[in-house]
Amino acid sequence: MSRVIVVGGGLAGITAALHCADRGHEVVLLEARSRLGGATYSFARGDLMIDTGQHVFLRCYTAYRGLLQRLGVAGSIRMQSRFRIPVLSADGRASLLRRNGFPAPAHLAPALLGYRMLTLSERIGVMRTALALRRLDPDDPELDRVSLGQWLRDRGESPRAVEALWALLAVAALNADPDEASMALATRVFRTGVLDTADSADIAIPQVPLGQLHGSAAHRALAAAGVDMRLRCRARAIRRCGAGFQVPLRESTGDSVRFADAVIVAVPHQAAAALVADLPVAGARAWQQLSAAPIINVHVLYDRPVTHLDMAAVLDSPVQWVFDRTAIAGAPRGQYLALSQSAAHEHIHTRTEDLRELFLPALQRIFPRARQAAVLDFFVTREPRATFRQAPGTAAVRPPARTGVPGLVLAGAWTATGWPDTTEGAVVSGARAAEAVDLDLRSQRGVEVTA
Repeated sequence: MSRVIVVGGGLAGITAALHCADRGHEVVLLEARSRLGGATYSFARGDLMIDTGQHVFLRCYTAYRGLLQRLGVAGSIRMQSRFRIPVLSADGRASLLRRNGFPAPAHLAPALLGYRMLTLSERIGVMRTALALRRLDPDDPELDRVSLGQWLRDRGESPRAVEALWALLAVAALNADPDEASMALATRVFRTGVLDTADSADIAIPQVPLGQLHGSAAHRALAAAGVDMRLRCRARAIRRCGAGFQVPLRESTGDSVRFADAVIVAVPHQAAAALVADLPVAGARAWQQLSAAPIINVHVLYDRPVTHLDMAAVLDSPVQWVFDRTAIAGAPRGQYLALSQSAAHEHIHTRTEDLRELFLPALQRIFPRARQAAVLDFFVTREPRATFRQAPGTAAVRPPARTGVPGLVLAGAWTATGWPDTTEGAVVSGARAAEAVDLDLRSQRGVEVTA
């Protein structure tokens, strides 16, 4: 039996470990934190169970949904029967983006033509642009050389159409403003996520905290699969040792060394580059060009309900997206709202007191009932490196699973999955990494490998 070490207990590492165990390998999973789940986790604050960030996903996230099924928590999410997003404006206007029962691409026609945040001519222009987008190939390298914003301007889209529709969706999906977002990744988002099939964009929201959905559920599934999980265990390097590898570790009980026939590196790109520094991995220095993009989440607990909506997008306001987290977080009274703020370069280092002065009045303009409500708690969670920077040119930098060193494989949403930095990309990468390792190990043993 071959031994595989998986470094990193996020979604990519969890997936890779499960798939390797399924293939009959002895698997050791190393995680520096005291928990699994990577960037998706929860913590207690008073009576509330808080997710560091609001995570939603789409029906087209088939790999991620498969992982939830494997973890036994597929019943802990709520999927829309049809794509539906209320869109609010600070001036009191409201509209609704929703699909009908028609097949693609007609499924979005009523939503776009009835979108009251745009003029009629802008809506017609948006329809033409959507049809043009549907003809693009997200794997076309030329698309990665331009930004979404530039492509939309070349199509004649007005600044208002870009802001009120395209940016509304793209910033949340790519954690980047349109002028900073790769058109190739934007094409993947809009084609796979919205345009290609009628139900692909239906939104799902976890109904339990992420620590329960990913962390504790993954712990149970990995244990059942026979994976040796080593928490609070940091890999310091990865080095060649004969035909295999040695991994020096730092654990709470002291330093040690683990040996393996193969290693899957499933950590963020900065950490991955440091771990493989002693090995001839081509392009590792270039991974630094992926950089990082921040997200902040603003959390507000009111003493009473201020909105009946469970989710809304917001225009003409500092607020981007609002989610009602009251029931999910276990709030015993009032209403708990979480604001998800992507591409948050402007606010990532802003003091909480200043963010309070910015966002509470903004919420009062969006939800008039908030003017009479008392704020019981206000706090901010910050993710400075929430995703890699999904800018034009990143496709050439994102590495494949294989490193050129037999038995050493990469996983993570930052690798060349073809997807943006999402839960789907992370799970896809983990599955591909396990497949690559299995092929390498079978090849080393002289087992016939067929495509």
